[in-house]
Amino acid sequence: MVDKKKHEEVDPEVKIESVIGRTEYFIQQNGKTLLTVLAVIVVLVGGFFAYKYLYVAPRQEKAAAAIFAAQEFFAADSFATALNGDGQHDGFLQVVDKYGSTASGNLAKHYAGQCYLRMGEYQKAVEWFGKFTNVKGIPATMVNAENTGLTGDAYAQLGDMQKAVAQYEKAASMSENALTAPYYCRKAGQVYAKLGNNAKALEFFNRVKNEFPTSTEAREIDKYIGQVEQR
Repeated sequence: MVDKKKHEEVDPEVKIESVIGRTEYFIQQNGKTLLTVLAVIVVLVGGFFAYKYLYVAPRQEKAAAAIFAAQEFFAADSFATALNGDGQHDGFLQVVDKYGSTASGNLAKHYAGQCYLRMGEYQKAVEWFGKFTNVKGIPATMVNAENTGLTGDAYAQLGDMQKAVAQYEKAASMSENALTAPYYCRKAGQVYAKLGNNAKALEFFNRVKNEFPTSTEAREIDKYIGQVEQR
């Protein structure tokens, strides 16, 4: 029985040769299909890199150059010109129209919302802030928070304090940095105090005091807390 089992065992080298043989046979029988699949993969990969480096990257550069002049107008408080351009340079609306899918085009939507907010067109401000797509990365979260918080400002100007405070709460939770978080916590607390919800107002004021004691908002937060506690 032992001898029979030994004879029945297959030499490992024979196994390897057998596998290789089957592989060669498979390639011979399916060569055209494999070449087609390989060609498709090469085209897809090549197309991806061509799209990324020959189309997307140049558009990003053009968008960054186009938005620069609009940002200069915005910094000079020329909001209408920043929005619509001056005839020689594009405004934020033109940047969005031409390069809306790029990072600069997305940022232009945020700026457009700010322009409308500063110009007193609050409903348009809400609409344009809503077109902005949140971006990833630590510095970018501050822009995300600002976009949300400014949406709250627009709602506040429209008299919709419930929507305003909801935006302030959301903005405060979007980034734990010491600039935007305490700022929007304070604003949320002020609106809640105005709405008569003292418990929620104290919640946000105390968050500023306890979580961001070195922030600018913390310097006067005891005053806000005292005003609510005296009611």
